[in-house]
Amino acid sequence: MKKLSYIAFIFILCLTFTLAACGTGNITSGGSDNSSEITTPNTDDTSDSTDTGSTDTPSDAGNTDDETTDTNNYEVEAPGDGPASASNISSVGGVPLVTLNNGLEMLRFGLGTQIQSLESGDLGVLNRTSRTAVAAALQSGYRHLDTAHGYMNERGVGQGIIDSGVPREEIWFTSKLWPSDYSDAYNAVTEMLDRLQVDYLDLVYLHHPAGSISLIESAWRDLETLYREGKIRALGISNFDNRMEAFNAIMDEEIKPQVMQIECHPFAQRTDTRALAEQYNIQVECWYPLGHADQRLLNSDTLEAIAENHGKSVVQIIIRWHIQEGFSVIPGSTNADHIQENIEVFDFELSDDEMELIRGMDEGDSGRYYNINYSGSVGNYFVNNAPREWTGEF
Repeated sequence: MKKLSYIAFIFILCLTFTLAACGTGNITSGGSDNSSEITTPNTDDTSDSTDTGSTDTPSDAGNTDDETTDTNNYEVEAPGDGPASASNISSVGGVPLVTLNNGLEMLRFGLGTQIQSLESGDLGVLNRTSRTAVAAALQSGYRHLDTAHGYMNERGVGQGIIDSGVPREEIWFTSKLWPSDYSDAYNAVTEMLDRLQVDYLDLVYLHHPAGSISLIESAWRDLETLYREGKIRALGISNFDNRMEAFNAIMDEEIKPQVMQIECHPFAQRTDTRALAEQYNIQVECWYPLGHADQRLLNSDTLEAIAENHGKSVVQIIIRWHIQEGFSVIPGSTNADHIQENIEVFDFELSDDEMELIRGMDEGDSGRYYNINYSGSVGNYFVNNAPREWTGEF
């Protein structure tokens, strides 16, 4: 498998962000590495993770709150007995739990672990940095971690769990399959578990809706098998709001997703996509929760006034907004002080008026930072370029 060309990736990623910022719509060529999943407070933003932008992507301009659906129709069978049966998730430090459509409880706040700034260099440095950040987060009370094969740091994240001393079964642990894994997703997850040094995962996403529909369906069915074997506790889709053909294909499978990752922040509040997730009783998890550390957002007069009112930072106000909207949110940082700051959002509440002020900041699709079309050469790029692997020692 051809290894991911970072130079090509950076070129395409920059082009993607430039066109999205200019409101030119969908990209029809190139590729990307979901450089979104870590959003670092202040200026450490290492991104959150997600892509979007297909001609059949749902519009986010309107509000469909008056649409009612019996979500009980979308309850999902529980995962099978297996290694995952050891899980013992509970709320720590006031972090709220949500009951997913398969009956499991997931913590709605965690650490995103992508460190985009280090991905082009020595993967040993990337993994060591990830190891330190994860251990610091767990020691600060975090019990939800989000990583991915495409982040090239799974070994460091897994070692950070060991270093922390926190029992594995107390952590909600998520990873994602890269599209180059889809042709043999069952064995790809087995290899993932080895890199992470764990026996099971709480949640596994298909990271991008790239490749043919039959390829995506095949990967999902492998995840269903692992779910029934008790090696995965929940299944998810990331960025599938950008390709509704792929979303609909997954919704026709036997086991529906429990979680859906999308770009979401005060500038792009994704009302229609959220309504779609609600229709199927799917929990929304947000990447780019801090708007890619856009200074226009972090220096917003509205957010600064609310922050001053509560004696909190703008970053904490944004995270609290996510929590009160019912999202799962995974801001990321490698800075221990920022990691601590991000979790200190469960000792206050935003008023109804403050929530409405933030809702008023929504710019619809024009507020998004990452919006691509997965058809054609873009999808092929994701499928044909595997992440680099680090084989060194800590």
